[in-house]
Formats: sequence, C-alpha cells, structure tokens
Amino acid sequence: MPLHAITSSHLMKLLLDECVPHRIGRLFQDHETAAVARAGFAGMKNGQLLQAAAASGFEVLLSVDQNLLYQQNLKGLDIAVVIMKAKRIKYETLAPLAPEVLKALAVIKRGEIVVIENIFG
Repeated sequence: MPLHAITSSHLMKLLLDECVPHRIGRLFQDHETAAVARAGFAGMKNGQLLQAAAASGFEVLLSVDQNLLYQQNLKGLDIAVVIMKAKRIKYETLAPLAPEVLKALAVIKRGEIVVIENIFG
C-alpha cells in the first residue's frame, strides 16, 4: 500500500512532537494531526506537554524522543504515546514506519507507550 494511502476506521487527534518532521502528519490523512508549535505547545517540557496535549483533546503524541519511555508516567493522563525509532530523524527514515504506527493507533490505549522501530534506516 502506498504510504500516502494509509487509512484507519477511527479518527484520532494526533500531536506531532517538535522533532518529528511535519510531513509525517500527511501520512495519516484519516486523522487530525497538528505539530506542537501549531498547537501552541512549543518549548514545553515532556510532562507539561503531555498534560497540555491531553487537556486539549489530543489522544496520541507521535514522538521520536526515546527518553519518554523512562521519564514519563502516563498513568492518569488521557493520552498515549507512539515513539518512532530510526537511526536518523528524517522523513525518509520515519515514513516507512507509518503502516506500523497506524496499526498501533488502532489498538493503543490511554496511558500506553508503544515503540515502532525502523531497523533498516
């Protein structure tokens, strides 16, 4: 399936973390996506960002920040996190993860962190 044709049955509100290339949001056409800066959260630390995002109705934070695994406790927060892991934080290495991210979005629950890894790029 071409990356631009990714679909899902449930519209979700996704927040793209600051280091995630904005073009990644285009790969999730059936979801509402916003970059951290556009949502008004630029410069916030992870804990504050997660709280503000959840309070604003975002359901999932898409991030490349692996420190979220160890620094944040999502219990009690109305948000989940998908961490995209690749050797380089570039559109070209993150875009191939989109189909797996979409699968994760279909089953992820509030308070969960899921890591999707590109072992090739």
